[in-house]
Amino acid sequence: MYYVGVDLAWGERKPTGLAVLDESGHLLHVSAATTDDSIAEALATYVEGECLVAIDAPLIVTNPTGNRPAEAALNKDFARFDAGAHPSNTGKPEFAEQPRGARIAARLKLDMDPRSGRARRAIEVYPHPATVALFRLGRTLKYKNKPGRSLVQLRSELLVLMGLLESLTRADPRLLVDGEPWQSLRTTVENAERKSELRVVEDQVDAVVCAYVAMFADREPARTTTYGDFATGYIVTPSLPEDLTPTPRGPRVPRDKVGDAVREYAALQPKLKPVTRDFMRLVTAVLDEAGINYLSVTGRTKSVASFAAKAAATGADGRLEHPDPLHDITDQVGLRVITYVHADVQAVVDLLGDQMTVLEDRDMGQEAVSEGRFGYASRHLLISLGEERADQPGYETLRGRQASVQIRTVLQHAWAEFEHEVRYKGTIPEEHVSDFDRRFTLAAGLLELADREFSTIRDRLRSAGAGPAAEPAIDDDPRISPRELAAFLAGQYLDAGWSRTEHYAWISDLLLELGITSLTELGEVLRPVDAEALTARMAYRYPPGAVRRLDDALLWVYGDTYVDLRGNAERTDALRGRLERLRQDVPGSR
Repeated sequence: MYYVGVDLAWGERKPTGLAVLDESGHLLHVSAATTDDSIAEALATYVEGECLVAIDAPLIVTNPTGNRPAEAALNKDFARFDAGAHPSNTGKPEFAEQPRGARIAARLKLDMDPRSGRARRAIEVYPHPATVALFRLGRTLKYKNKPGRSLVQLRSELLVLMGLLESLTRADPRLLVDGEPWQSLRTTVENAERKSELRVVEDQVDAVVCAYVAMFADREPARTTTYGDFATGYIVTPSLPEDLTPTPRGPRVPRDKVGDAVREYAALQPKLKPVTRDFMRLVTAVLDEAGINYLSVTGRTKSVASFAAKAAATGADGRLEHPDPLHDITDQVGLRVITYVHADVQAVVDLLGDQMTVLEDRDMGQEAVSEGRFGYASRHLLISLGEERADQPGYETLRGRQASVQIRTVLQHAWAEFEHEVRYKGTIPEEHVSDFDRRFTLAAGLLELADREFSTIRDRLRSAGAGPAAEPAIDDDPRISPRELAAFLAGQYLDAGWSRTEHYAWISDLLLELGITSLTELGEVLRPVDAEALTARMAYRYPPGAVRRLDDALLWVYGDTYVDLRGNAERTDALRGRLERLRQDVPGSR
C-alpha cells in the first residue's frame, strides 16, 4: 500500500511537488515535476497496485460561480485560522473543462469517489487546514510567498512546518522522514538565499503533508472530515479539534512561541557552530591532559529543523513539552564522549566537574535502575566554561555558552544507537511491540553485565602489568617503542589506568627530544622523583592515566626545559600552570 501526495500546480510550467509514503509511514520518494507526463512517470511505480493518492487541487467542479459547497463548509470551520479555501468554479478557465487534478487521476486510472472502497483511489485534500488540525495551530504558518513577507520569515516558517512533520515520528499514524531526500530539502531551506529556492522545497513539503493526510484518512476515518460530496466536489482533511481556538490578531497579542523561537534559533544557529567546535576541542584537551583513555569525542550543532521539531513537540495533553524553547532546549550544542569501560564514565564526569561548571547531571542508567528496569544508560551533563577559564584569552566563543555532554561506554552507545534506529526510525508491527520491548530489556541487561566483565578484565590486566597493544618498533627507530613504553608504565604506575594508544607514541617523541632512548635511561630519570609528593602537589581529582603520570614526572625532573620542548608548543601555558604547583616547596627540580 502506498500513500501518495501531489501538490499540484495550476499549469505545467510551475513545479508540482510529489511525495510517497509506504504503509509504515516511511518517506520513500519526494521530488518536483512539471508536466502531466513527468508526474505520471514519477508515480508509475507507486500507483500500479493498492494506493491512495491525495491531490492538493480541485478534482470535481460543477458550480458556474462562487464557492463549491465543500469550500463553503470548510471555510466555516477553518477560515478563522487563515486556512480557508479559495473559490473554485467553472467560470475560471482552469476549471471550465476537466480540472487538471481530475485529468491526472484519470490518467493514473484512480477512482475519485471519497467513499469508494476500491484499492486504487484519489482524493482531494488541502494542506493548510490539515496542518491546523494536526498540529493544533492557532493560525496557518506563513511560508507561502506573498507581498510583505521576507526571505527570513518564509524560511523560518517553512522550517517550523518541517519540524512539525518530523515530530510526527511519535504520532499515530507515524511519519518517518529521516532519509537523505528529506535531509537534502532541509539543508536547502537552511541555506536558501533566494525565495525561489524555497518555492521548490515548499511544493515538496506540501506534497509530504498531502501524503500523510492520505494515510491519516485511511487509518483514522473517525478523526477525518470530508467536506462536500462526490457530486459537487469535496475536500478531505483531519477533523478540526473541538477545543482549538484561533490565535487573536493585533499587535499586543504575543506571537506564536514556537515560530518565534525557531526564527531566533535560525539566526543564532550559525554562531553556535564555532561554539560546538571549541567546546569539543576543550573537552578533548581536558581528557588528553588528564590521560584518560577514551574512544572518541564528537560534537554537533543542533539543526534548525531538529530544533523546530523539538520546539513543536507536545505531550499527551496537547501542551508544548518546551514552553520556552530557546531556554528549555539545552542540547543546542551537543557533545558525546565514548569510553571503553564503565569506570571511565565516572572518571570523565569527575574530570569535567573539576575543570568546568556542571549545571546539570543526570544518570540515565541509575534512573532506570531506580525504576527496577534495564534500559538506556548514559550520563548526561550540561556544562559551561567555568570560572577559572572565563577570563582567560582563547575562550571568547564559549563565554556565556553551555553544552550538553553525553558520556557512555561503547557498549551503551551501541545499544542506544540500535534502539533508536529500530524503535524511532524503523517500524515494529503492533503485534510484536511487547516482544521487542522484552528483547531490548534483555539486551540492556546483558550489556550491563558485559560492561562489568570488561572492567574486571581491564583491572586484572592492569594489575598484571600488561598494557594496550601498539605498533611494533622499527629497527632503526631510536625512540622507545609505544608497546614497550606501555608495558613499562603499567609496572611503574600500578594504580594508573591505560592511556590512549596514540598517547604512548606521542610521549615517546618527547622522550626522544630529551635524549631518552631506552627504558633503562628512563628508569634512571624517574628514580629521584618523589611520587607521593608529586601526587600531593597535583591533587588529582580523577584517576590519571599512565601517560599523564609520566608527563608530570618529566615535568618534575626537567622543569622549564620540558615545558620548552618543541612537542609541547601547543600546551605551554597548561604546563607552566602545572609546574607552578609542582614547585611548591619541591627541591631538586631542574
